[in-house]
Amino acid sequence: MGVTKSDLFDERINNMATVAKAIGHPARVAILEYLLNNKTCICNDLVEELPLSQSTITQHLRELKQVGLIKGEIEGPRVNYCIDEEAWNDARSAFAAFFARLVPKNDCC
Repeated sequence: MGVTKSDLFDERINNMATVAKAIGHPARVAILEYLLNNKTCICNDLVEELPLSQSTITQHLRELKQVGLIKGEIEGPRVNYCIDEEAWNDARSAFAAFFARLVPKNDCC
């Protein structure tokens, strides 16, 4: 089997790209904002909040959970979702360091 393009980059860059891809959809940003404002939720909370079907929201929750930005806890027939604080802080640190690397220059383009 051949080398995939992601194999050409280190783990830090691949992790940042994965998180960027996950938050690259407006529905996922809206879900994250809802979780940040409300600390926890179930899928039905989001169905009432967002103009999306339950199955679509479930798919977006799955994507966010897969990259680790959120976590879910089963409570009876429902899953409660919340921000995974450790993963969130790791992503925040990685992107803050990335964006802080720019040294403003007056002679660029």
